[in-house]
Amino acid sequence: MATILTTNPKEKTSQNSGKRSPLFRPINYILMIAGALVLVIGYFCLRGGAVDDPNTFNGEIFNSRRLVVSPILMFIGLVTEIFAIMWHPRAQKKEDSQE
Repeated sequence: MATILTTNPKEKTSQNSGKRSPLFRPINYILMIAGALVLVIGYFCLRGGAVDDPNTFNGEIFNSRRLVVSPILMFIGLVTEIFAIMWHPRAQKKEDSQE
């Protein structure tokens, strides 16, 4: 048996005629830029500690900046990016003052 799905023409026109809100608002872009900057700072904290001679040991690779601060900054940056993408601010309702 074949079933035919019908749609109400009023529903179709009401969906297409309304204004669509933008996917991202300016606050979302600001949060995305802030998250990207925190990620870049975290990656810059990882660099350094290079040695010219491969036979010498440099203890700089085990400092707290590389082992603690940088991963925390990168985690905060990733959480900020996810929040900026997922968060959709509600439109402010304009209250009519009828005094």
